[in-house]
Amino acid sequence: MILVISGPGGVGKGTLVQRLVARDPRLWLSRSWTTRDPRPGEASDAYRFVTRDEFLAHVAAGGFLEWVEFLDYLQGSPVPDPPAGSDVLFEIDVYGARSILERYPEAVSIFVVAPSREEQEARLRARGDSEERISQRLAKADEEAALAAELGSVIVVNDDLDVAVAELEALITRVRADG
Repeated sequence: MILVISGPGGVGKGTLVQRLVARDPRLWLSRSWTTRDPRPGEASDAYRFVTRDEFLAHVAAGGFLEWVEFLDYLQGSPVPDPPAGSDVLFEIDVYGARSILERYPEAVSIFVVAPSREEQEARLRARGDSEERISQRLAKADEEAALAAELGSVIVVNDDLDVAVAELEALITRVRADG
């Protein structure tokens, strides 16, 4: 199974993914690469943080399934190499989700949203994003939601973390049973 979790900035994708991976040993997280600097308090393994030159060399070598320039940095999903018997989980933006679905039409696409625009803004502010970055991310969120709808993504509202995790676990169980 290939599972793609996307959503605009500040909706809690990383927290949801962290919980899912910790609770389900069959899930293997494909670690995205990025040229942006780590955010204050962000785990050093949240991404593979690289220079622009390192990133572009990996692009030239065919090392990414998808990559994009987003706002002022590059990010991408490397070609996965999971352990045998693992299901692959991508935590990427919705544009990357579109690329993954084009390559793997059987992949399951999930789009996470905050319960409200105000809550999303508060989460972005709490994680240390600048006012300019918050405005950019909020402006981009509507475009991302429209693409997720076009892709037929399952929508998960991350209002209560435990409920959202349970909803995702139930979806994974159904997909595996249909598998």
